[in-house]
Amino acid sequence: MTDTAKVLGQSKPAATTLTDIYTVPAVTSAMVSTITACNQSATATSIRISIAIAGAADTAAQYIAYDAAIAGNGMISFTLGVGLATTDKIRVYNTLATVSFNVFGIEIT
Repeated sequence: MTDTAKVLGQSKPAATTLTDIYTVPAVTSAMVSTITACNQSATATSIRISIAIAGAADTAAQYIAYDAAIAGNGMISFTLGVGLATTDKIRVYNTLATVSFNVFGIEIT
């Protein structure tokens, strides 16, 4: 097995659009260490982050952050240690189109 530490995903999604930021590739598992959200506007906003097992349709049970507030020009960092299996997805959402998300972790192949 090979462990590769890397940026797993980056996205600056459109406003009010649930967006896949990372899908675990075939024959791979992943350990997500950190997810950051950076508001690039002086206007406060909010974000959502969900984890969908096997890419399941969106449900309330998947959310690890829901309408979490970010101050203008602020950021939030989530330190996680979440293990993911092949086809699991991380999805992100923001109320304004001003937030960039970064997912950091290790892929195990």
